[in-house]
Amino acid sequence: MAAEETTAVDRRQHAAARAKAIDTFLDEFAPGENQDLAAEMLVTVCRLVRDGCGRGEMKVLNRALKEMRYAFKTFAPYEHVPKCTIFGSSRTREDHPQYIQCVEFARKIQEQGWMVITGAGDGIMRAGHHGATREKSFGVAISLPFEQGTNTIIEGDSKLVKFKYFFTRKLMFVKEAEAIVLCPGGFGTQDEGFESLTLVQTGKSSPMPIVLLDEPNGTYWQHWRTYVQSELLRTGMISPEDMNLFYLTDDAGAAVREITHYYRRYHSSRFVQDDFVIRMKSPLPEAFVEQLNEEYEELMHGGTITQVQGALPEEAGEYADLPRLVFAYDKKSAGRLRQLINAINDHE
Repeated sequence: MAAEETTAVDRRQHAAARAKAIDTFLDEFAPGENQDLAAEMLVTVCRLVRDGCGRGEMKVLNRALKEMRYAFKTFAPYEHVPKCTIFGSSRTREDHPQYIQCVEFARKIQEQGWMVITGAGDGIMRAGHHGATREKSFGVAISLPFEQGTNTIIEGDSKLVKFKYFFTRKLMFVKEAEAIVLCPGGFGTQDEGFESLTLVQTGKSSPMPIVLLDEPNGTYWQHWRTYVQSELLRTGMISPEDMNLFYLTDDAGAAVREITHYYRRYHSSRFVQDDFVIRMKSPLPEAFVEQLNEEYEELMHGGTITQVQGALPEEAGEYADLPRLVFAYDKKSAGRLRQLINAINDHE
């Protein structure tokens, strides 16, 4: 046998032995339905060590994995409760109209059966917890050398998670939310707002309402929208339909209605191979589905919008009782997709 063939056989035998050892380890210490993914993670860890990954990089990965594990565990019991992430300045005083507006919004959305997620600091973050109450709040805190302390409402609560890294914290803000509300704030708020819009625009997160909430008669988000229109839209850096990805208001009640109406019929969505699946709380008349096909033809990468009852085989029975719209989404027209979802919700 040639040396190259012998080496290839040795590699296959080594890989098989490694896989068997990992499976044996997981069978004893981590059995479960996702054992195949756990095995892949262990293989990745082994490769990191084999590649000579530096201690500093290993520390980052280790800490990030620990943070995400604890966060997933914290949110898991509330998986089926809708949640709204609130962003805004940590410097907003409690007597400021923006603080009072956020309290009012959080109180109203909590009354609709929602929970809120904030960064757990003071200012707008405290206002979110103030309005929603400690019981209906999550805190996603970050360790900073200045400013950021945990507010007294959420401090010590079992739903408070503390992070070292912004990237793990940002993941939880978006992953766990069905809606995002942005109140006025500084660089951090602008960063979180643009990132949320980018994730929805590029399909890296599920479509969701993004609300820009100002104080009554406030101008913060109006000036922001003017900048977006004059410098991004005018120059073709975004499309006109992308302006549908956010909703601007200075009315807390209108913000709540924007979010709750979004889920009037729309339930959730996901990709199944090349198809986009919209799950709905109630079916649509077939005549209206045909109308959607005519009005949103450009959304589709071939084929048509089809309404089906129940989960597709690849969905493994998830939300099996809900009707679906299934189509080959072009993955680049998020603004038009939002208009389609609006049409689904508006139809009686």
